[in-house]
Amino acid sequence: MMNLAHRGASHYAPENTLAAFYKGLDLGANGLETDLRRSKDGVIILHHDDRLDRTTNGTGHPSDYTWKQLQKLDAGSWFSDGYIGERLVCLDTFLQAFGRKPIHLALELKELGLEEEVLHALEKHEVTGNITITSFQDEILQAVRRVDGTIRLGHLVQHWDEQHLERLKAIGVIQICPRADAVSEEKVRLLKQQGFEVRAWKVNSEALMEHCLHCGIDGMTINFPDKLAEALRS
Repeated sequence: MMNLAHRGASHYAPENTLAAFYKGLDLGANGLETDLRRSKDGVIILHHDDRLDRTTNGTGHPSDYTWKQLQKLDAGSWFSDGYIGERLVCLDTFLQAFGRKPIHLALELKELGLEEEVLHALEKHEVTGNITITSFQDEILQAVRRVDGTIRLGHLVQHWDEQHLERLKAIGVIQICPRADAVSEEKVRLLKQQGFEVRAWKVNSEALMEHCLHCGIDGMTINFPDKLAEALRS
């Protein structure tokens, strides 16, 4: 079972910070999920939103700032005073810290055009973990596949049909990631029959977590990995 800390253990620490990632592993996650964007000067950073406002003391788009400027922002005080001074993280730092650990890594590409740099970074850091590149956009996954014919691909979805699944098979997608409230036993069974792994996202309550476990999924991206680890032990 993939127990991926969603942007780190984001229920307990500010998302997409080193504090959140380390917290996730400390709480029993066997993998980490994060989001990738680019700064003004081309540095790949870990940030979910297309603006800085919600999770830093900055404003505007990450692509409006150089990495040097982004490093000065506070990425923790919005969450709690205990995390004042926590900083944004770049992909190189993330891979240096976690790339060689025996864990799952799910890297969601939020923009088209990141694929070559991300794959180069994985090679540069000799990442040995179980990597899945994910996206909501087919065209991003197609771009990754054109550069790398073997890396694991996952597609984040809310709705899907047979025609869509056939297109994803043609790209070589091996993992379907449905929103947790769209998961059912029948849907999971049908996806697995077609050879897909199934990993749920937006598992934002213990009730949804238990529902997904009951449906027989292969993993989930979760803000509180300790709850999932406890459920799996029991």
